[in-house]
Amino acid sequence: MNNNGHKSRSEVNQSIDTTGHRSKWKRLLAFIGPAYLVSVGYMDPGNWATDIAGGSQFGYSLIWVLLMSNLMALLLQSFSARLGIVRGLDLAQASRETYPGSVNFILYFLAEIAIAACDLAEVLGMAIGLNLLFDLPVLWGVSIAVLDSFLLILLMHLGIRKIEAFILALISVIGLSFLAQMFLAKPDVVEIAKGFIPSIQSREALYIAIGIIGATVMPHNLYLHSALVQTRRITPSKEGMRSAIKFNVFDSAIALNLALFVNAAILILAAAAFHSKGHSGITEIQDAYKMLEPSLGSTLAPVLFAVALIAAGQSSTITGTLAGQIVMEGYLNLRIQPWIRRLITRLIAVIPAFITVLIMGESVTGELLVLSQVILSLQLGFAVIPLIHFVSDKGKMKGLEVSVKAKILAWISAGIIVSLNVLLVFQTLQEWIKTSSSPLVLWLTAVPAAMFIFLLLLYITFKPFLQKKTAGKNLLHQSIKTMDLSSVKPYKRIAVAVDFSSSDNKSLSAALAQGGKGVAYILLHVVESAGAHLMEGDIKDFETIEDLKSLSFYREQLEKEGYTCEIKIGFGHPGKSLPRLVEESAADLVVMGAHGHRGFHDLILGTTVERVRHRISVPLLVVK
Repeated sequence: MNNNGHKSRSEVNQSIDTTGHRSKWKRLLAFIGPAYLVSVGYMDPGNWATDIAGGSQFGYSLIWVLLMSNLMALLLQSFSARLGIVRGLDLAQASRETYPGSVNFILYFLAEIAIAACDLAEVLGMAIGLNLLFDLPVLWGVSIAVLDSFLLILLMHLGIRKIEAFILALISVIGLSFLAQMFLAKPDVVEIAKGFIPSIQSREALYIAIGIIGATVMPHNLYLHSALVQTRRITPSKEGMRSAIKFNVFDSAIALNLALFVNAAILILAAAAFHSKGHSGITEIQDAYKMLEPSLGSTLAPVLFAVALIAAGQSSTITGTLAGQIVMEGYLNLRIQPWIRRLITRLIAVIPAFITVLIMGESVTGELLVLSQVILSLQLGFAVIPLIHFVSDKGKMKGLEVSVKAKILAWISAGIIVSLNVLLVFQTLQEWIKTSSSPLVLWLTAVPAAMFIFLLLLYITFKPFLQKKTAGKNLLHQSIKTMDLSSVKPYKRIAVAVDFSSSDNKSLSAALAQGGKGVAYILLHVVESAGAHLMEGDIKDFETIEDLKSLSFYREQLEKEGYTCEIKIGFGHPGKSLPRLVEESAADLVVMGAHGHRGFHDLILGTTVERVRHRISVPLLVVK
């Protein structure tokens, strides 16, 4: 039976073999793909809004922000890929391993906010594109955006390579569209060069700059990349991992530089077509579309603009869904059907967009897009800081941790991101309090919330450092007392958690060694499919039927060898179901293996072993 359930994106994990190619070029082609799926997040409709606003209001002066953001993105995406390759974990899974359950739940909540904000940009971008090309009302477009939730389902049936090819085709459409528009715009090359000199002209420019950073270095992309690189099967050696890291860095460099070209092209197009001609108030995508033809003197430019916008929205919606699944499974170990996950994510974005457009009109879509990117930027620290910690850990990275120079650059990047966000939050709160008719309400709500988030950021920043200081120390809580061994009794009923993997042999051997043939053995297994979570004992799906067959097979084998054996099956979350099964079986010892089956994840990592340990009153033996 499949033992990849605890793996990120288990249905496609290691589905593409890179080990059989002798030619370096063929190996490179085998690795190319994950970064292109990631790169679409760097050119989604949210980027368009911030780039158009930046170009029209401040000309070429914010190009340096795009370049800085892209360099940060390249560094951090390479870290993300390294984490997935070396540790075989995505960023959410690594966080679950490191931080307490309560902190992980908050991190999950923040990641979901980021994904919803990203999806909001995709919904609005799709709706605006349909409005521009076909004169379809934005509200209709927002409603239609729900239907593309099922596009990913079709593509997933075709395989990960087909998804990558589809995304690459959409990226090509976007790139070629803007290449043509750049020729039509004829931007000032000297002014473009001056735009690479760092400067922030005003608070409004800072707001746009933070939006650009949030639109470029997107938190959900860090989760996504660490999972997607695991679709490649590599040689499980230090040299094989090092080679895979190099190929993925090369893949990222090409893909993200293409994204930089698109973003720079949008900003330069806005600067050349609008700012240089006195139209500095163009902040809406719709206004940009209408002004392109009179500004550039071409009917082709606005059509290319709208086509590229739809392509950007469609490509981003696929990667947003994948990121959502990775975050949910990684933090909560909750697996639900992809179409349900997609529909939930899309509705979270569609409902606020629909209500806002309905009440305030289509003119607010540009402001909503920029706001969505600022929200993304505010979430960045909670993804970037843990990532830096994880890839800097010498022990867990198996000698393939990042270099000191790369670590310093990463902390500088994180410092810039967090500092800009703290400044923006401080200025925004200050302005709200000054202009509010009820400042006390803000002091009691918004200010404490901001302080809590800041303290959480400090916690995830310094906790790994504190762990390293205390690791390996012998902390004595009390003096050793005389041991009383008079109450030692032999075990009579031993419960064994099984997952139908190779680790079951070790678990059962350890259990049999504890009791011999004079003991009753109870085999426990928890079905953790989406249906099992909802229907529990009423579920009769394929996984439940197969798991019952496997349990019966184990029982038959043990009984043939003369052992007394019972079987019990549970449903839902193993952290809750296993203690209940242990109590029902009246076991006086529980044995667990270190690996899980599908949703029945690795019991020695994460929070399951802690939940089981605290909810049972008998000894627990964990077998590695």
